[in-house]
Amino acid sequence: MRSSFHLLASLPALLTAFAFAAPAGAPITGTAAGKVRGAALPAPGGAVFKGIPFAQPPVGGLRWKPPVAAQPWTGVRDAVEYGAPCAQVSAEWNAKTAAVGSEDCLTLNVWTPQWPARGSKPVMVWIHGGANMGGSARGAGGIEPAFDGAKLASQGVVVVTVQYRLGIFGFFAHPELTAESAHHASGNYGLMDLAAALQWVKANIAHFGGDPKNVTIFGQSAGAMDVGYLMASPLGKGLFHRAIAQSGTVIIGGHPTASLAQAEETGRQLAAKMNAPAAGGLAYMRKLSTAEVLKASPPYGGGGPLRPAPDVDGYFLTRPPAEVFASGAQAAVPLMIGNNGREWNFTGQPEALKKGIAAAFGPLAPQALKLYGLDGGAVAESYPPYGNAGSQFSTDTSFRCPSVLIAGQHNKLAPTYQYEFTVGPVEKGTPHSGELQYVFGVRGVQESADPDALQTQCVQGYWVNFAKAGDPNGSGLPKWPKYDAAKRAYLELSNEGPVVKTDLRGKVCALFGEAKLQTAGRP
Repeated sequence: MRSSFHLLASLPALLTAFAFAAPAGAPITGTAAGKVRGAALPAPGGAVFKGIPFAQPPVGGLRWKPPVAAQPWTGVRDAVEYGAPCAQVSAEWNAKTAAVGSEDCLTLNVWTPQWPARGSKPVMVWIHGGANMGGSARGAGGIEPAFDGAKLASQGVVVVTVQYRLGIFGFFAHPELTAESAHHASGNYGLMDLAAALQWVKANIAHFGGDPKNVTIFGQSAGAMDVGYLMASPLGKGLFHRAIAQSGTVIIGGHPTASLAQAEETGRQLAAKMNAPAAGGLAYMRKLSTAEVLKASPPYGGGGPLRPAPDVDGYFLTRPPAEVFASGAQAAVPLMIGNNGREWNFTGQPEALKKGIAAAFGPLAPQALKLYGLDGGAVAESYPPYGNAGSQFSTDTSFRCPSVLIAGQHNKLAPTYQYEFTVGPVEKGTPHSGELQYVFGVRGVQESADPDALQTQCVQGYWVNFAKAGDPNGSGLPKWPKYDAAKRAYLELSNEGPVVKTDLRGKVCALFGEAKLQTAGRP
């Protein structure tokens, strides 16, 4: 039962939610916890409902525990403002988001193309990126556009954007947490939040005109990794029916997922940074302020072995997800997967690049150096949107080749469609997050103009068709063939429009796959 502390802590937010008078005729609908009042959308119409809680605030005694269903409310709750982003360490790109972050953040937002809702439309549930350490469901944090689902929803789908615990709040494992868990597990709270949000969608989305039997999860970067984790988890079973992974997989960079024991050791060291006592440390840490916990966190994008991350906890993840995909035990749902042409621009020195290649390819590094034209021999294969050898390597090993490997594994189980996105200035390449403004139809925060209308129409057409039927093809769009082991076809979304190609970075990615097989199971 929720303590009186939690009830008192939530009263100001509830009173604020009910204090503002809503415009006459504002859209109202029910949820399992109570009624919500959203806002009407301008032409072509529809409605949006923001900041709907799908779980109780994970604060106090609920910090570092699986999410608990939201408590019911009386009356009609206003749902016209985004909920606070989840608490996170500040870095340059997410500083504004971090400044307003809170542990009371387990909310979601819903856009529907018609109001009153008619029919039962496909549902697209967005999982934001940010290394599982930063970002928010509202977007516009620094490198991504606002994740405003109105334009995407206008294509005939219900769009949901979700928040989940991040960093040290979402992925902290510790022996005391494992001991108190009914599942003898700890960590992965952020992933459990995503499963809880999908449970909410299953139970409530029909009230918003969505079809709970036709749900597509889609995410970018860490959000795409989380799509893969949901596909590999028993907790994701039956909660979604299609999946889209944009620039991220469960084998990003080829790094293995930590075991529970490894994650607990990380937790011990983080607890020491919080000055937790040897006895009763968990109770002590749950009483710390949000700021005090964040002070112990590694910096965004860093931290090495101290960075909290998903682990094979025996509950959400019962096996390493890379092993799940390799054995064909993941969710047998249609999958669309891909990457951008130049996710990272490499500006380092040649020696640093050679060290990176040696670390990624191990004993096969001499062959890799040759493929990248770094062995003093012939010039490597190149493609202008890919950039220099370092940019090719960083994109190949972090995104492109892992996507190729997952596509090769998943197509044996369910329809799979692979893409590469190269829309943008060739001299700069299409960077990480560069496709997002086309998916949402919203100008990126670093862009000086709106995304090209025809390219946006094309991207949204493929994405929405896939959400509707598990196949991106449809009227007016060039044919996108399924991926198969024989042709290994993929679609390049290029400046000239969609182009069918085969065997994406075949030699390099085949060598990458061989290197990963040689190091499988290495701690």
